[in-house]
Amino acid sequence: MDLDDSLPRRQFMKAAVAMGGATALSACLGRAPRAGEPVPEGVSDLSTLPQRQHAWNDRVRVDADGNVHLPRHQTFLYLTVDADGPPGEDARETVAAALRTLDRAYERSNEGLVYSLAYSPAYFDRFEKSLPDSVDLPEPRRLSGFENPEFDTQDALLHLASDRADVVLEAEEAMFGDRSEANGIAVDTKLSDALTVDDRRTGFIGAGLPAERQAQGGEPISGIPDSLPVPEQSPLFMGFEAGFAGNQATEDYVTIQEGPFADGTTKHVANLRQRLGDWYEEQSFEERVMEMFSPGHAEQGLVEGVGDNLGADSGIDQFLDPEAIEQSIGEHGRVGHAQKAARANRDEDGNVRILRRHVESTDDDVASLHFPSLQRRLSTFEDVREAMNGDDLTDNPAIRQRVNNGILEYIFVQNRGNFLVPPRRHRALPTPRPA
Repeated sequence: MDLDDSLPRRQFMKAAVAMGGATALSACLGRAPRAGEPVPEGVSDLSTLPQRQHAWNDRVRVDADGNVHLPRHQTFLYLTVDADGPPGEDARETVAAALRTLDRAYERSNEGLVYSLAYSPAYFDRFEKSLPDSVDLPEPRRLSGFENPEFDTQDALLHLASDRADVVLEAEEAMFGDRSEANGIAVDTKLSDALTVDDRRTGFIGAGLPAERQAQGGEPISGIPDSLPVPEQSPLFMGFEAGFAGNQATEDYVTIQEGPFADGTTKHVANLRQRLGDWYEEQSFEERVMEMFSPGHAEQGLVEGVGDNLGADSGIDQFLDPEAIEQSIGEHGRVGHAQKAARANRDEDGNVRILRRHVESTDDDVASLHFPSLQRRLSTFEDVREAMNGDDLTDNPAIRQRVNNGILEYIFVQNRGNFLVPPRRHRALPTPRPA
């Protein structure tokens, strides 16, 4: 992959993050919108940082409606431990020292760097002891009868995020490349001294960014029709807002409450390829609203444009009654994606159960979606995914396994992985039962 210097600035930044490496960092520094402007530094007293690695919401942008806006540039590094068997204390201290460098180098914010380091079931299989009952971390598996994903069983996942492309690239180069400083802080120990990058994936999110990235070199990327229909203001390829505050679990709700990993959480990450020709060219705007939200949203005209008129809540909870869903299917021959999933994404008190932090991607010039989901127990995500499959709604002949059944016709799961995000005190190569 080569960087085309003639690209618009924001598109160039995304291309640089996707490319990675020292060359991309150098090019990015030359064209960054705030080149030369200081990056906020981290803290010298690390005890002031939160124990929850997943505590991002009060460190990033929030709009006037209270909706959290994730950092625009994100990198997912899938890592393997460099030795067989359980890692030793030397490797553990190496990882701890490298992470302390990142904490001192970058303010924990969207203007600096937010990140987390998580561990897979395969990592914990290195040890004789098992995880405590307070941690629900099964191996990844197929979650529908029509998918055949590759399972991510690497040992760990380092997730980096910032509004500044140069920060994401520099942090990665400081940990796994030849860079000797991170934001002016000397890098004496690197994560690469104990961990190897097995796979690297990148993502982005924000109004206008998907529209800018729907074409490469004038040609639509794979999955996008020739008409280049992604709305200019949409933060996602499918053309609508998502992640409304009222439809997201709180960070408190998804946090493990007891045991050695209290203040941690579990994380499922899926990568979904998108095929949007039929979505845009065979469906009207009202039909897309029906399949993304619910037929009731279209019938009542609740969604305008990309849906930013909805404020802090999509209003999906008023369309979850089983009898009403059955009646709506009979009238419209469709069911909504959000409508299906929300049936399992509420507890007995009406609280939302999972926290979604999905971002778009054009890795390999393919329109795809990285879908990190945080929840106290992995089984919660599996319950929500089962409801999203809508297998119980196919008695009506208009609803098929992947036709008129939410957005299943347009997304294809490529990868799935399950991870434990430990509290900060145990983030460096933890044992299954740390003190």
